[in-house]
Amino acid sequence: MTNRICEGSLATDETVKKSTAREYYEALLIAVIFVNFARIFVFQAFKIPTGSMEDNLKIGDHIIVNKFIYGPNGLGPLSAVAPIREVRRGDIIVFRYPLQPDTDFVKRVIGMPGDEIEIRDKKVSVNGKRLDEPYVLHEDPQVYPNQPALPEPYRSRDQFGPYTVPPDSYFAMGDNRDRSSDSRYWGTVPRSMIKGRAFMVYWSFASEPPPPGSPPIERFKELVGVVIHFFDRTRWQRTFFIVDSKYHYTPDPPGERSTPYGFE
Repeated sequence: MTNRICEGSLATDETVKKSTAREYYEALLIAVIFVNFARIFVFQAFKIPTGSMEDNLKIGDHIIVNKFIYGPNGLGPLSAVAPIREVRRGDIIVFRYPLQPDTDFVKRVIGMPGDEIEIRDKKVSVNGKRLDEPYVLHEDPQVYPNQPALPEPYRSRDQFGPYTVPPDSYFAMGDNRDRSSDSRYWGTVPRSMIKGRAFMVYWSFASEPPPPGSPPIERFKELVGVVIHFFDRTRWQRTFFIVDSKYHYTPDPPGERSTPYGFE
């Protein structure tokens, strides 16, 4: 009798252990599924590698992108109960670069489908009306003339159009107009390539990232630099900074910006 009781007790313990292990496995599996679902359909983290959106988004900003706001095809049956809406002028969007779809770009929507875009002496007009753009930064005082003989990017940088935005596409430009590779040079952004809207900066680190294609040692050096300078180079005032369509940013302290004038 005693043996049978002991054997029953061991069997129960084994069952409990297996049940506990299975519960942990199921919880982990559910967590992984939930995280991947959120990353694919709701929110995703991105890092700002260039200065084309300064001063609103800075090099080293780590942002959360709202992938749910536009929905899979914009407005849909959930629009009455969920915060789903179409793309609007002024939205800062993250999208797949049309010429290299495996690369993500971040720009501001300037032209909607059907809009006529024209740029004269750096000033943007939409449908014949000058666009009020307090968020724009011009680092180069030079204004290039309307001269077809000029090579790109100079030919289209300060003088462009008139150009009509095709259906289901958007004309996107960087806030740092003299350093931005955008729709002036490679065309509009198809609606299907838009991933979401830049929502919030959750961390900002003042550091130059290695250029694309750098060897692993450069990435390792970047990681070491983050560990060493986490506290003194983190832009604490930008933590949980909400990105919106207005001129809303925190300026760099004098001498902090280290990027030379260039084109990105």
